[in-house]
Amino acid sequence: MAVVEGSERFHLWVVRVSWENGVVHRVWFARTGEGGPVPPLIRQYLQGNPVDLSVLKSPAAEGDSVRAAIYRAVREVGYGETATYGGIAARVGTSPRAVGQAMAQNPTPLVIPCHRITGARGLGGFSPDIEIKVRLLAMEARNVAERREKTPKG
Repeated sequence: MAVVEGSERFHLWVVRVSWENGVVHRVWFARTGEGGPVPPLIRQYLQGNPVDLSVLKSPAAEGDSVRAAIYRAVREVGYGETATYGGIAARVGTSPRAVGQAMAQNPTPLVIPCHRITGARGLGGFSPDIEIKVRLLAMEARNVAERREKTPKG
């Protein structure tokens, strides 16, 4: 199968995806999109459903580099959870600055959920617009809270 590009709307943004057979090569946010298919799990996620995107692969998380190790550690941060740049750095054995740089250059946001990585005293950054990070975190938090409310106690 050849690499395909598609897009899915997320609020005021269009999430564009380049992918093939469960391997996501690139994800980026734009104001416009061409349409076309995106992996079904990404479509469900962007429609607000609590899905696990960890089954999708990102070539950026493969290999022995520090950056790949950072990306693998970020992939371990679960849906509705957050971790700090410093926390990821401690797991990998690098600096918070290196984690921040890796997040800024992440080729596959959502698959490598860099929106879940925050600063020690605030959200940190997100490109191209911090509002995307705010909305993604709010959506996940809302879904986790709804799931807790539905779970029988006792």
